[in-house]
Amino acid sequence: MLFVTDETIAPAALGPALEERGFDSLFVPEHSHIPVRRESPAPTGGDLPRHFHRTVDVFVTLAVVAATTSRLRLATGVALPAERDVFHTAKQVASLDLVSGGRALFGVGAGWNREEAADHGIDPRRRGRILDEKLAAMVRLWTQDEAEFHGEYVDFDPAYLWPKPVQSPHPPIYVGGESEAALRRLRDHGDAWMPDTFDLETYRRVRSWLGEQGRPDVPFTAFGADPDTFDPAGFANVGVDRVAFWVDPGGERDVLTRLDAIAERWIR
Repeated sequence: MLFVTDETIAPAALGPALEERGFDSLFVPEHSHIPVRRESPAPTGGDLPRHFHRTVDVFVTLAVVAATTSRLRLATGVALPAERDVFHTAKQVASLDLVSGGRALFGVGAGWNREEAADHGIDPRRRGRILDEKLAAMVRLWTQDEAEFHGEYVDFDPAYLWPKPVQSPHPPIYVGGESEAALRRLRDHGDAWMPDTFDLETYRRVRSWLGEQGRPDVPFTAFGADPDTFDPAGFANVGVDRVAFWVDPGGERDVLTRLDAIAERWIR
């Protein structure tokens, strides 16, 4: 998991470096912008790090990585579809899946920055419900030749949208977050869970709950782990099949050195 900015390693260098070292996937976060006046607390606490302000568009980044790799899975981690146009986003995800030969993973979240959401003309208090409707609408656009959707926040009559994704029925939707709303989203719209908690009891509780909901086999990705301190004991037993390690944003030399250290410890 790496923030890609105008000051970090370039996507064309990052993708091959990950693939050469045996990594499975790349998760890239997104922000359309960061409002100067902000009351929402930074997710890391304290001042908001510089890289949040400078992210390169996530789909441009992943398209470049797709063009320079052949095996690496290409993931938004996370995208913010509540803030996005539903048609453009559906087309971008499907196009990424097409040009990569079926390697796209669509990681989504409601987002922490309420002011960012408000600038997109949506009520931050309703961004979760807007996200849910947009996910449902995109699935129809991906899977139906003549798709229509009529909801509270998304409404359109029958429409054509191509390309269709390579993966069937569509690129897997990875739902971020551990709130009750996020878990309902996982149950109703998700294909995989990507929490940024590393509490095994939380994983056990969610695994049990998913079983009660008729979704016992949802894969889990432990998201944003510190590669220096992460202890893998017990994670496979609760259905974690991937760990996405946090890599500090930096220039090419620093990132490649960090990737070498992570690969030496965890892959080779």
